[in-house]
Amino acid sequence: MSSLKRRLLQRPKEKKGGRFERWVNSFQTYLLSECHLAENSVAAYRRDLQRFGRWVKKRPLAKLSIDDLANYVAWLKRQGLAPSSMARHIVSVKIFFRYLQLEGVLTDNVAELLGSQKIWQRVPDVLAPTMVTDFLNAPSTGDSFPLRDRALLELLYATGCRASEISRLTVSDLHLKERFCRCHGKGNKQRLTPLGRPACLALATYLDQERPRLAAIHDPANSWVLLSRSGKLLRREAIWAIVKKYALRVGAPGKISPHTLRHTFATHMLAGGADLRHVQELLGHASIATTQRYTHVDQSRLKMVHNRFHPRA
Repeated sequence: MSSLKRRLLQRPKEKKGGRFERWVNSFQTYLLSECHLAENSVAAYRRDLQRFGRWVKKRPLAKLSIDDLANYVAWLKRQGLAPSSMARHIVSVKIFFRYLQLEGVLTDNVAELLGSQKIWQRVPDVLAPTMVTDFLNAPSTGDSFPLRDRALLELLYATGCRASEISRLTVSDLHLKERFCRCHGKGNKQRLTPLGRPACLALATYLDQERPRLAAIHDPANSWVLLSRSGKLLRREAIWAIVKKYALRVGAPGKISPHTLRHTFATHMLAGGADLRHVQELLGHASIATTQRYTHVDQSRLKMVHNRFHPRA
């Protein structure tokens, strides 16, 4: 069990919480043990409901009306939340009320009447191929762990995996001779992701030369692929910091994050002619609708398809 999951399952003393806090705790356990949601998703639900609890205060949930919940949405807006954050807060409340109804705590679920927040589909930030090359070559001998950092950046771009998925890769997940790795996605769903030759070479060099030194600091039997300077698991937050460090070094435009490399991976795959369904599987998207937003990014491919297939192009 991960440290985050242990913290999520640890319930505060009852005198500090109260009835609402106990319901949130049981809801959290339900999401983890029965729904098998990712730990980060459960943590986000909990933060949203804690905000809802501060607004509710001591008012009984069973007596809340749809007008009350509409006032909560208006209160969220006054807090300055982005539309996407407001949408997630509304979903958190709706799912929480549905759970309480299943448990018999509520007889009626007024949250079902609460409309969803409409948000615009934001076009993802994507790096140009030349910028990607500079970015992947950014780690140098002057850095503390250049081999680890190069392997990390190559992994992010080669697989399109999330930072949390890269963080929790183990040595047994890597199959460098066969050029693929096993990723553990949301809800602990596993998928196989191919690795290109540059990524395999960067990983092999790191595993052979730099990782043994890092592992010896804490535990030589450590199974995580990417290790921190203390020899422990390289956390998701540290991966974000490393990506931003090298993005700043090469002068990458905009707000670059590990997710930018995921967006770039998907866009470059589609631009190269990959099938949308294949990209969906590689990214681990449950719905192809999530993957379809990348078709709006690369207009050059749409023009090429139009010119090739339309009879009067």
